[in-house]
Amino acid sequence: MSSTTTSQSHVKWDCIYHIVIVPKYRKKHLYGQVRQRLREIIRELLRQKSIEMIEGAVKPDHVHMVLRIPPRFSVSTIVGFLKGKSAIRLHNEFSKKKSVTQKSFWARGYFVRTIGIDQQMVEEYVRKQTEEDKRQDNNPQMEFKWN
Repeated sequence: MSSTTTSQSHVKWDCIYHIVIVPKYRKKHLYGQVRQRLREIIRELLRQKSIEMIEGAVKPDHVHMVLRIPPRFSVSTIVGFLKGKSAIRLHNEFSKKKSVTQKSFWARGYFVRTIGIDQQMVEEYVRKQTEEDKRQDNNPQMEFKWN
């Protein structure tokens, strides 16, 4: 287990995700005051949900975030929350058309990848646990393979 695991009442966790979101049509809207304000908005929204931003970068046509998201939240819920709230705030602060009801700023999709212990390390850890169980129980029939 990683030394950065976090605890809640009945769970230890370390769920880290690399997330990339892009503006609609990959337009280069994220510069100057919009870029600075978006950073502030995202930080504020993450604090509301007690989500840690490990790394983040706002580029002119996309945003990279490395987030530690508690297991009580789905990644899609958090991405939807960030995109929805930030779009409304950016529209209210920077749009010349104040009466527009549709405030779509972000493209529909997003990219997400888990970050953490790689597959080989996990497999090795599980293998060692199985070997330890066999040794402790002195029972070679305890082997447990899923495939």
